[in-house]
This record gives sequence, structure tokens and C-alpha cells, in this order.
Amino acid sequence: MDRSLLDASAFVQTNVEGTSVLLDAAVRYRHQRFLQVSTDEVYGHVKEGRSQEDDRLRPRSPYAASKAGAEMLAMAAHASFGLPVIITRGSNTYGPYQFPEKIIPLFITNALQNLPLPIYGKGTAVRDYLYVEDHVEGIARVLWKGEPGATYNLGIGSEVSGEQVADHVLGLCAKPPSLKRFVPDRPGHDYRYALETRRVRPLGWQARYSFEEGLRRTVDWYRANEAWWRKRKSEDFWSFYRRTYPGLPTPASNPG
Repeated sequence: MDRSLLDASAFVQTNVEGTSVLLDAAVRYRHQRFLQVSTDEVYGHVKEGRSQEDDRLRPRSPYAASKAGAEMLAMAAHASFGLPVIITRGSNTYGPYQFPEKIIPLFITNALQNLPLPIYGKGTAVRDYLYVEDHVEGIARVLWKGEPGATYNLGIGSEVSGEQVADHVLGLCAKPPSLKRFVPDRPGHDYRYALETRRVRPLGWQARYSFEEGLRRTVDWYRANEAWWRKRKSEDFWSFYRRTYPGLPTPASNPG
């Protein structure tokens, strides 16, 4: 999402134009199913209650808008050409192999490097964090069991704030709370996502991992695979990091 604020065109090209290319091919070759993986971010900020699949879409970032655009194209292909389209809207996904600029791997790897954990605003924005294995199983279940033309929310129903994520990570990494660093909020920041997932239940899917268990597994993986994530935190990564969190120390100034 942060990168879309710096260059929206790359997200439009990938999510909108890329989806259009795939849909054209699926229509031409009469695919049996087309599953569009979307995001809960298309709903925008949720003031109260939980987002339901038929709610109006109110994306507030270039990334979310591009995902909403892809959904519209997919449903247009369903209506116009009879393509059996199904959509999933998953909540914030995390787990092994996630690129370290995302909040959970960023917090974990920064903690392991003794670097500050940048928390937007007052750290009160909440997300529903979905462990990657649960998300993949949900997508597979919807692909095989879902109804063409329908959309399915995938989440576990938890609400965890940015500061709480930092506290959990620091505890699991045995690092001090002093590593928390509150930074200026980002533009168009949605402060709450929350999904109603009743529609997917009859398909036999439910998340197996709590946030605490999924996070523990994730921290263990990053701790055991330091060579993998250090390679990803390249100069390009740190250049993006300095633009996003100006003034925070990097390994050059804090070797860790």
C-alpha cells in the first residue's frame, strides 16, 4: 500500500491491466473457473460493524482502488461473457517468505536487527491478521466450492492495532519496548478493517490459527532464515524505507 502512494501507475498496470489480460484469455479459452484474489482494503475505513460482501466499495488508496477496479472487470466478464468468476477479499495476510517492508516482517526483522519499529500515528489503526496457510486454504475452498458470481470475505474476526503488533513482536523477540517509534501517519490511512465471514462458512472454511499462534510461527521462521530476509533488505529496500520513515536509523548508522 505504501508503495502505491509513491507510484500508483505500477499498481494500475499490474492489478487493472494485468487482470484484463487474464480475463480476456480466460474468456477466449473458456476457463472453468476464474478466481480473483482481492483485499478487504476495497471497503475502505469501517467505522462500525463489519464489512459484508454486498457493501459499497470505498477504496481510499491507489492500491485499494486498483484492486477494486480489477474486481469490476472480473464481474463485468462474468455478466458479459458468462465467465465463472469468483472473488475473495482476504484480510491482512502474513507468514513466512513475506517481503520485509510489510508491517509484520518489517517489525520482526527490525527487532532482530535492533532497529526501531515504525508505528504510524498513535498506533491505533486495527487490522484482522490472517495467517498465510489459512488464507491459502480459504482461497482453495472458494475456488472449488464457491458459487460463480459471488464474493467471499476471508478473515479470522480479530482486531489488532499497530502498537499491539509491535508489542507482540518485541515480546517474542525478547526486545525492549524502547524500540517502538511512532512516526507521522500516512495519507489516506484507513483506521479499521473488519470482515463479516458468514458467507464462506457453509463452504467448510474457518481459520485454524489465532493471531498469537500465527505470529509465533512467523517469528520462528524469520529467526531461522536470516540469510533470506537480509538479502531482501537491499539498498533498494532501504531507499524506500528512508523515504517512508525519514529520520529513522538504518543498519549503516545502527549495525545491530
